[in-house]
Amino acid sequence: MQNGNDSLKRGDFDQAVYDYTKAIDINPRLAKAYNNRGVAYAQQGFLTPAIADFTMATANNPNDAEAYNNRGYAYAKQDNLPQAVADYTKAVRINIIYVKAYNNRALAYYKLKEYDKAWADVHKVEKIGGTFDLGFIDSLKKASGRGK
Repeated sequence: MQNGNDSLKRGDFDQAVYDYTKAIDINPRLAKAYNNRGVAYAQQGFLTPAIADFTMATANNPNDAEAYNNRGYAYAKQDNLPQAVADYTKAVRINIIYVKAYNNRALAYYKLKEYDKAWADVHKVEKIGGTFDLGFIDSLKKASGRGK
């Protein structure tokens, strides 16, 4: 597992996939290895195997908010925004202060033109003490008509 983590940090995604695959061969229920291998796949643009790995991570650890967030991100990259929102929602139900998942869900809602829901996530993040990219906030203001 550690070799995979080191490879992932270095940006050596092929090696990370190899290392995580070895860890999974040793322990097929190692949710973190599936999640991290999914990240390595996603970084290479291989979204279908990434989604499969994130799904295995959540199957082996249903309380893995990070895996739900990561799968949501992969679905969003495929423009499957409803599924992305569903996964981001699972992530924030597991971890109600998961700023990254709220950020991702707000962006998905924005793309879906569900501006009130995007604003709700912006306000949740602000309550938690997190921030949003100001460019996103400006775009949301303009699109939602709240920037006038």
